[in-house]
Amino acid sequence: MNKLLKFALVASVVGFALTACATPEPPKTEPEAAPAPEATAVQPETAPIAEQPVLNADSLAAVKAKEEAERLEAERARLEALINQIMSEDVYFDFDRSELTEKAKELLAQVAELLIKETRFSITIEGHTDARGTEDYNFTLGAKRAMKVKEFLAAYGIDAKRMESVSYGKEAPKAAGESEEAYSQNRRANFRVNIRD
Repeated sequence: MNKLLKFALVASVVGFALTACATPEPPKTEPEAAPAPEATAVQPETAPIAEQPVLNADSLAAVKAKEEAERLEAERARLEALINQIMSEDVYFDFDRSELTEKAKELLAQVAELLIKETRFSITIEGHTDARGTEDYNFTLGAKRAMKVKEFLAAYGIDAKRMESVSYGKEAPKAAGESEEAYSQNRRANFRVNIRD
């Protein structure tokens, strides 16, 4: 029995020694997340402010100058469109006549509306004739045509001080040639527009 006890004791010592000498395997664990930065109370005066462009007096003036230039350019384009609209309109007359046709009156009403909206415009009304007739007769007829246009616009409410009239007679034809088609395009009154200060 003594032998059996000795054997158990030796087996225990050997088992203990083997266990003690063996390199223990590290336990398997999940990787740890990086620790979250500590939240600290930030005082309003020390809070970081997002970087914003610093506008000094010069750059502020440059921004305002650019905005003003853009506004003026938009206004210039608007006025140019109105001027082109007025100047593209011609009032046509029958042969040897200075009376306004119904079509001419409709057109002049539109021109008058534009002039009412844009009070800075002044106009020159140019009277023209076709090539038939004497030079004196055509200058007189051109003047009558321009005057009829001016009278209509004045009756519509356009200040006479904003209008002047001139006759070119047959000296500035719109269409070249001696056909009725060319003549009919030359019997006209047209507009030049000026912008008053």
